[in-house]
Amino acid sequence: MDLNTITEVVRHPSSDRPGTDWREGDAWLAGGTWLFSAEQPQLRRLVDLTALGWEPLAATDAGLEIGATCTIRDLYAYAPPRDWIAGSLFAAGCEAFLSSFKVWNSATVGGNICLSLPAGPMITLTVALEARYELWAPDGSTRFVDAVDFVTGDHRNVLAPGEILRRVGIPAHALRKRTAHRRFTLTRLGRSTVFLIGTRTPGRGDLLLTVTAGTTRPVRFAFDSAPDARTLRRRIDAVPAGLWFADPNGTPDHRRHLTRHFAEEIRRELKAGDLT
Repeated sequence: MDLNTITEVVRHPSSDRPGTDWREGDAWLAGGTWLFSAEQPQLRRLVDLTALGWEPLAATDAGLEIGATCTIRDLYAYAPPRDWIAGSLFAAGCEAFLSSFKVWNSATVGGNICLSLPAGPMITLTVALEARYELWAPDGSTRFVDAVDFVTGDHRNVLAPGEILRRVGIPAHALRKRTAHRRFTLTRLGRSTVFLIGTRTPGRGDLLLTVTAGTTRPVRFAFDSAPDARTLRRRIDAVPAGLWFADPNGTPDHRRHLTRHFAEEIRRELKAGDLT
């Protein structure tokens, strides 16, 4: 879609702090797959991040760093170290996109996170893997936010005007966890109605269960020891009614029902893995 209110495109922003010259009516441009898909009458200027050359993916002893402009294609193609067994979730997250191959080639990890839609699969992935986001402010300051705290509602997050997501850091200990995931869509390639990921530390009985798409923001349940079915259901039922999402893909009651069902499947699958 043509954006006929745009009067300027900044092709080469400052590599140190691209938000220094931020003004009302600006928007960050990376993949642009959502930006150019709908009218944006409030925008006057686009600030192009693609020329900054941020490294897409970097493995370190501490874990994996994902540059905000890393494309979905690059993340899908990434081969993690063999002991990062949770790396199988990268493909699962990428395949949860409602998109064509053309979108995969240009859409970015950071863009999907910052769009902050309930069904954003990069949100699901990074919350489940206990990521932290590095945010750059226009005044030159940096802050870090846990992924689970970044999205605050449907299309809402903690970013201040001119603040930008620079990179995502996934800790190595999370990448070494066993995982199980479940996703439901109304059609085979449709938008997620619910998307759940469970992780467990090898040799321990803990459980970290992340619920997204069915709720307006990510919800994560942490158990130090494996819960029984009743305990897990009680935690899910304690989610406030207003937090369950409603759209043409599902009612709140439908999403709550699916979450109970898939959460129990994940609990059983990870528990059974302890016995093998």
